[in-house]
Amino acid sequence: MKPTIVIVGRPNVGKSTLFNRLTRSRDAIVADMPGLTRDRHYGEGRVGLKPYLVVDTGGLEPTAAEGVYREMARQTRQAVDEADSVLFIVDGRQGVTPQDIAIAAELRKAGRRIWLVVNKAEGMAQAAVTAEFHELALGDPLPISAAHGENVSDLMDVVLADYPHASHGGEEDGSGPRIAIVGRPNVGKSTLINAWLGEQRVVVFDQPGTTRDSVYIDFERAGKRYTLIDTAGMRRRGRVTDAVEKFSVIKTLQSISDANVVVLVLDAQQEISDQDAHIAGFILEAGRALVVAVNKWDDLSDYQREQIKVHLVRKLDFLSFARLHFISALKGQGISAVLRSVDGAFDAAMAKLSTPRLTRALAAAVARQEPPRAGVSRPKLRYAHQGGSNPPRIIIHGNALDKVPDSYRRYLERFFRDTFKLQGTPLKVEFKSGRNPFERKRRPNANWA
Repeated sequence: MKPTIVIVGRPNVGKSTLFNRLTRSRDAIVADMPGLTRDRHYGEGRVGLKPYLVVDTGGLEPTAAEGVYREMARQTRQAVDEADSVLFIVDGRQGVTPQDIAIAAELRKAGRRIWLVVNKAEGMAQAAVTAEFHELALGDPLPISAAHGENVSDLMDVVLADYPHASHGGEEDGSGPRIAIVGRPNVGKSTLINAWLGEQRVVVFDQPGTTRDSVYIDFERAGKRYTLIDTAGMRRRGRVTDAVEKFSVIKTLQSISDANVVVLVLDAQQEISDQDAHIAGFILEAGRALVVAVNKWDDLSDYQREQIKVHLVRKLDFLSFARLHFISALKGQGISAVLRSVDGAFDAAMAKLSTPRLTRALAAAVARQEPPRAGVSRPKLRYAHQGGSNPPRIIIHGNALDKVPDSYRRYLERFFRDTFKLQGTPLKVEFKSGRNPFERKRRPNANWA
């Protein structure tokens, strides 16, 4: 499973800037104002040699803090308890502050691997900028510039050195597919697992938040082996007040990354919410095969069922590749069909596509609809090969492929999906342009008479 790296420190030392650098995103708001981050942000780490999850936290205020700052500190402390490693960020231009000393003392008691990171060190001699931070007694300070990216990659290589390459859902290990059951709290995730198992294996209670951690369960059905992952419910941030429940989101994201197939469970008795779409977005970003199960379907009228179907099309249209099932986990209705779709999605995610077959399909797609012209020329798509599994990646080679619009990429994705019957899994099409061998280098400027 991917390690979790949590970023902590007092306000305005550059935690969110480092988070954005590590995730190569702008998910965390950055401004020269202390206390701007009041909730945790989490994302996939993309800097370094190994996969990991990274968490940005609010400032770690003293225990005497009041109001929102006290809540921020409580969330940060819970994040540290959930972490595999902690990046303690300090400001190299301000030097050691009393609050840094207090935070260092608290982190030493946490029992986690702590890395002392001196930020804003650009343009300064490393020995000079780190010297006074040795008094924090957290090992050798590591100078970086999060804003400029200086030494950030080296930092993550050091931090991740002791972790093995994480199990990624794309690997087959002979134990059968790993299936993560995700969704908002109280939609029936644990009930669905118990229905598959035929026993009361996980706690079921009519109260959101009963499941606080991800539970891995091996089982066999019809001669096939599976590992089920029951996850804590993910709810909208504004509705989450309990610290343990807040950071169960991290466990859910780890479970999604560790799975081969994700079953997204929706509640038919509630309107499809933005949070359902956000959860689906996490699954899609992770590239996991997907099956959608709409639970508690048995108690609805025909009108209510039609309304739910309309909402599904409107809010989750980007999941058209996934099979959709209407079930009652409590009564065991439709649950076998969900498992069959899991098998199909797993097979599609792990499909092996030969280069000749892909190239022939590419030629057929271009013959049906050529890419649009880019100026006076048209991009040339020459051949394709598979670049990976779970999700399947198709690499297309040719000329001027940087001019291919996203609409044509989506057309190719649909064409390959239909041709190779890859339902249930995302599909990634990537372009790689070759150098034109006839392109002449420009002559150096000549002196014209």
